[in-house]
Amino acid sequence: MRIDIISAVPELLTGPLNHSIIGRARKSKKVGIVLHDLRLYSTDKHRKIDDYPFGGGAGLVMTPQPVFDCIESLKGEREYDAVIFPTPDAKVLDQKTVNRLSLFGNIIILCGHYKGIDQRIRDELVTLEISIGDYVLSGGELPAMVLIDSMVRILPGVIGDAESALDDSFVSSGIHAPCKFQRSESA
Repeated sequence: MRIDIISAVPELLTGPLNHSIIGRARKSKKVGIVLHDLRLYSTDKHRKIDDYPFGGGAGLVMTPQPVFDCIESLKGEREYDAVIFPTPDAKVLDQKTVNRLSLFGNIIILCGHYKGIDQRIRDELVTLEISIGDYVLSGGELPAMVLIDSMVRILPGVIGDAESALDDSFVSSGIHAPCKFQRSESA
């Protein structure tokens, strides 16, 4: 499996991708993960990658030009099974989806930033949108890490004890008990 990650701040991912299970999977060539700094694809003299939304509205979104150029460049090198955009307004990631995605050969994950991405990017390039929950984060890097960790750990040979991954919660039944929080007296 190869995962290409497009990010406005790829430095956020270098640590987590080089350690623990994901780091070992990369070193043993069970997964290839390549970070792409979106600013390197900007034609703006200041490497700007954000602009006001095309249709108006508050805040800034990632502008189409660098995203289109980056993805076109990647697709010129290989075919991709999916271009994934982590976003809170999509279907929430579950183990069934993780299992399906872990069978893909090549994936692009586009990490949004600012208020997200220009709608034209979603309409023309993104093939799958995934949420890790009903809340907003500063960017798509943390959701990308959740997705990558959940996929990589179930790739053949990544975990020393393959049966361990099969025994994980959610894997066989897809059913789980609701999470119960206990509030401490001091809280």
